Amino acid sequence: MAALAADAFTSPPSTSELERFAELQKRLPGLWADTHGRADTFHTSVVVPSLSFDEDELKKIEGAACYEERLLFSLIRLRHPSARVLYVTSQPIHPEIIDYYLHLLVGVPAGHARRRLGLLCLYDGSPEPLSKRILARPRVIERMRHWIGDTSRAYLTCFNSTRLEQRLALALGIPLNAADPALLRWGTKSGSREAFAKAGVPFPPGTENVHSEADVLDALEKLTTRNPPPKKAVVKLDAGFSGEGNAVYTFPHPLPTSSRRRDALASRLKVMGWSAPDETYQRFMTKLASMGGIVEAFVEGDEVRSPSVQMRITPSGEVKIVSTHDQILGGPTGQVYLGCRFPADPQYRAIITEEALKVGAELAKLGVVSRFAMDFVVTRTGAGAWKPHAIEINLRMGGTTHPFLALQFLTGGELDTKTGEFMTPRGEVRCYRSTDALKSPAYRGLLPEDLMDILVSDGLQFRPHTETGTLFHLIGALSQYGKVGVTCIGRTPAEADEFWAGTVASLDRATGATVGTGGREMGLLDIHEGVGTPME
Repeated sequence: MAALAADAFTSPPSTSELERFAELQKRLPGLWADTHGRADTFHTSVVVPSLSFDEDELKKIEGAACYEERLLFSLIRLRHPSARVLYVTSQPIHPEIIDYYLHLLVGVPAGHARRRLGLLCLYDGSPEPLSKRILARPRVIERMRHWIGDTSRAYLTCFNSTRLEQRLALALGIPLNAADPALLRWGTKSGSREAFAKAGVPFPPGTENVHSEADVLDALEKLTTRNPPPKKAVVKLDAGFSGEGNAVYTFPHPLPTSSRRRDALASRLKVMGWSAPDETYQRFMTKLASMGGIVEAFVEGDEVRSPSVQMRITPSGEVKIVSTHDQILGGPTGQVYLGCRFPADPQYRAIITEEALKVGAELAKLGVVSRFAMDFVVTRTGAGAWKPHAIEINLRMGGTTHPFLALQFLTGGELDTKTGEFMTPRGEVRCYRSTDALKSPAYRGLLPEDLMDILVSDGLQFRPHTETGTLFHLIGALSQYGKVGVTCIGRTPAEADEFWAGTVASLDRATGATVGTGGREMGLLDIHEGVGTPME
C-alpha cells in the first residue's frame, strides 16, 4: 500500500472516494440493528480516538495527547462475548490502565476479554491528529486490516469526524460510525445558529460567518441597536472547542452617539477577556480570518445555568435523546467546560429536551447520523419560568459522552425518556458527577500504579453489587499534568457528591495536598460558578 501524498489529507475527496464512502455507509443500518439488538452478534469496533481539530486550538488544552484515553470506556463493549475492539493510540497505554478497565467487566474473565482486544500504538507523540499519522503509515493500515479480518462486520469509532476519518474508513474498508464530514458545517458555531433558525428554537441575537475585525465591529454595532442593548457579547471561533476559542467583549457604558460609536467599540476589542490564558488579539483575529466565527449577545439573567442535551441520530434516521447534563464551567471568563452533573435540573430538563428534539429533527433531514450534543443557557428572573437559549451544536463526542456510556455499559440500564432519569434493570435511579480535569500540583508524579494503590486502599472502586462508586479516566495525564478524569455514580445527586468529596479527599491525603482542595484549582467545587455561553 502506497503512502498518501501530503495534500491528500486535506484536499477535497474525489467523486470516486465519495461514491465508495457512500457504499460503505450503507452497511451501518444493518450493523447497528444487529449489534444493538443482540449481545451474541459478532462485530469489531475499531476505535481511533483522534482529536482531529485545528492544531493551534488543540494546544490550548493542557495534556491534550492524553485525551486519547477518554474513549477507553469503549472497552466495556467487551462484556459481550462476540464483540472485538481494536484500540489505536499515539503513545503506549500503561498496562495497569488497561487492567483497570477490563476489571470493570463483571462476569467476563479478563483473559477472555484480552483475547478480543487489540492494542496498536504508533509510538509518535507529534501534535498532528492521530488519524493523519495513521494514514501516513501504510504498514499500520495493513496491520489494522489484518486484525479486523471480516470488514463486513466492523465499523470505525472516532471522537470527531473529518476528512481524515473519512479517508481512514476508506483505507480500512469499513463504515464510519459518525457524522458525514460533508455535514460538519452544522457543528460549527455559525452552522449551529443557522440550524437553530431552521428549527425555530430561541437563540441569542448576533451574527454568524464573521471573518475580520470589520465584521466583528459590524456585528457589535448591530447589537447596540437592540432595546435594551446587551452589556456584553461573546466572539467565538467557528471551530473552537472546550470554550477555549471564546472571547468576552464588554460594551462601553454609556454608549456613545452613533457618529462616535464605532471608534468606541473598536477601542475595546483588544482588551477582550480571553478564555485561553495565553491568547493574544493578533493570534485570535488571524484564526478568525481563517476559520470564521460568530458574535452574539452574552446571555444574562437573575439566574443563569448552562445545561446540555445529548442526542443520537441512528442510521435509520431515528432521533433519540441520550441524556441531559448541567455543565460545570469556569476559567478566566466562565466559558471553559470543566465537568458536568447528570441529569440536568428537573426544573428545565423537559424544556431543553423539547427544543433539542426540534434541532435533531432538522439535522436528521439533512442526513446527519451521529452522536451529538446541544448546549443551552437557561435563564429566569425572580421566581419566573426558565427560558432556554440554544448556544451551539457539538457534532461529535464530548465531555459528557464517555461518563454516560460508562454508566450505560456498566449497569445495562437506560434513560427513562419520560422523566429524564437513568434507570438500572432493577428499576433504580442512578446519577453522577463527572470531570476531565480534577487537578492539583500535588498530583504530579503519581504513576498509574500509585493511583491503583490509593484506589484499593481507600475503596474508591466502582461497586458492581450496588452499581455505585467512582470511575477514573485520563489516568495517563496524572504524572505529567497532575490531572485526572473522575466520574462519581450515586443513587442520588447527594450520594454522587459524597463519592466526589471522598475521592478528592483521598487523593489530597495521599499526595500531601490540602485536603479537599484538589478540585478547587479548576473551579470544580461549585457547579454554578461559571455562567454564560458554554462549549464542551
